[in-house]
Amino acid sequence: MSTPPIGSEGGAPAPDQLTLAISPCPNDTFAFHAFIHGLVPGAPAVSTTFADIDVLNARAADGRDDLVKVSYAALPWLLDRYSLLTAGGALGRGCGPLVLTAGRTDLRGTSVAIPGTRTTAYLLFRLWAEQLGIGSINVVPFDRIMPAVRDGQYDAGLVIHESRFTYPSYGLTAVADLGDWWEGRTGLPIPLGAIVARRGLDTAALSAAVRASVAAAFADRAASATFVIEHAQEMAPEVANAHIELYVNDFTLDLGDEGFAAVRELLGRAAAAGLVPELPAGALTATALATDG
Repeated sequence: MSTPPIGSEGGAPAPDQLTLAISPCPNDTFAFHAFIHGLVPGAPAVSTTFADIDVLNARAADGRDDLVKVSYAALPWLLDRYSLLTAGGALGRGCGPLVLTAGRTDLRGTSVAIPGTRTTAYLLFRLWAEQLGIGSINVVPFDRIMPAVRDGQYDAGLVIHESRFTYPSYGLTAVADLGDWWEGRTGLPIPLGAIVARRGLDTAALSAAVRASVAAAFADRAASATFVIEHAQEMAPEVANAHIELYVNDFTLDLGDEGFAAVRELLGRAAAAGLVPELPAGALTATALATDG
């Protein structure tokens, strides 16, 4: 199931505004603070909607927004109408999804709560758990997964974002770090969240504007602090800061060759396993992914 959008900034868009949809998570609000507030010279004005990742993926599938945060796992369904920006995304090392239980270590026959089927977390989980004999997979809003596992509604949960820092407070145990698993097998960073722009827009200019927004956030961390906490769903400031440190990095400034290689590797492996549509040869090159044609 999906939750409705969490909130918006600025109401209905003006005719000369673009629509932007991102998550309320600290990495997004930190990175996009300057962009949203008109502090990036030459950047377009935007009307912003905040929603969890499953809703964002669905909005992109419907073509609702000009700029939208999506899972890299969703790209095979989106590249006919969206182009990938080279800035603003979330990739990294040591930041992968975790598989949590209330103490169980054998996952055969278990019910597992996941944040969405078109997410990097889900692809990594399916690739990792291929031979485990999982019982059932259930889509649950990411902020409800840990309470649901704690309360016995599901045997295990696949968690992302700040849950890496807070799961012990729910009495849960990490039985697998899928980031470690991925990095150990590929040597590549984990491609989690991407920013895509509607085809026909100037992706080079938009990437530059987002990059400038990220650079501004790094240059003056205090400027975005109130905005970040306002949207952080009662997250403690220290957890929000840890979230930013983990998910906003050099890849957020520029995907780069290593980032594109990670995207190709993830989607190639997922396609080989039948988890996503196979893309045409050449579709996963840097030029093809980021073109605005």
